[in-house]
Amino acid sequence: MSFEWPLALMCLLAVPLVLAAYLLAQRRESRYALAYPNLDVLAGVVDRSGAWRRRLPPALFLLALATLAVAVARPHVNVMVEREEATVVLAIDSSGSMLAEDVAPTRLEAAQAAVRTFLDELPAQFRVGVVAFAGEPHVAAPVTADRDLTREAVDFLVPLRGTAIGDAVARAAQLAAEATGVPRRGMLAGFFAAPAPGTGPPAAVLLLSDGFQTQGVLSPLDGAAQARELGIPVYSIALGTDQGVLDFPAAGRSIPVPPDRESLRRIAEETEGRYFDAPTAEALRAAYSELGSLLAEEPGREEATFAFLLAAAALGLAAAALSAVWFSRIP
Repeated sequence: MSFEWPLALMCLLAVPLVLAAYLLAQRRESRYALAYPNLDVLAGVVDRSGAWRRRLPPALFLLALATLAVAVARPHVNVMVEREEATVVLAIDSSGSMLAEDVAPTRLEAAQAAVRTFLDELPAQFRVGVVAFAGEPHVAAPVTADRDLTREAVDFLVPLRGTAIGDAVARAAQLAAEATGVPRRGMLAGFFAAPAPGTGPPAAVLLLSDGFQTQGVLSPLDGAAQARELGIPVYSIALGTDQGVLDFPAAGRSIPVPPDRESLRRIAEETEGRYFDAPTAEALRAAYSELGSLLAEEPGREEATFAFLLAAAALGLAAAALSAVWFSRIP
């Protein structure tokens, strides 16, 4: 919790002052003294259960006073709020290993189905781009709010030879940074600098790959380093199982195509993103669903002054009501 006017918390000093005044008033000797010759009779008529009744209304009043003092400081609580805008670049592996059938019906078809659902659930104000990669990356769809264009790019992915993970990460991060509209600077030729924190809409890369790097100029970690320098987090998904194979019936052989989980995990760690393991179509859908939730919300602040005012009013009324009912007076 934070406060817009923290100095107003000095009002809390009134609580111990009021408490001290109350205790002082309770300890004053009565102006009129009565003599009871028989103390046993007096002990029998005293209501011993009334002590807590005498203390409860003043305690509620003091609590109401403290709550009111907090309300004056205009408290804010940390909550998750819906993002107003963001840029997401989908980097999707379209190498030949995506035809493996260990993720039904094939890795590629499972990925396409999961991405379609992800696009349907993503807030409409978000802009999305697509980078497809095999031996080299290419922009399949520019960053746009047109979901139809993005879906078409995903639907027409074609498996090709090679896997250039590092180049794909760098290209997708570049596309995301370009979409923020920040001018070029620094030593990264052809790249855009990331916006200073809080100065532009957030951007992220969602990387899906199912194999080890076999081609490309940049290694996976080199690509991650460029994404980190641009300030673009990469959320990576490893698609497939260790038992995945690519069959070549004509040649009578099969090639194992396990995902490179370690490299994808390192990419996420280096860029302050998150890593997901998707050995099944269900796990893949769950990963994209969680990513959608992560991207759709962001930490925010919400003023809680009204709630504290209501609480103070309720406590004050409760103190007054109990005092009036039990003692026919207001504390």
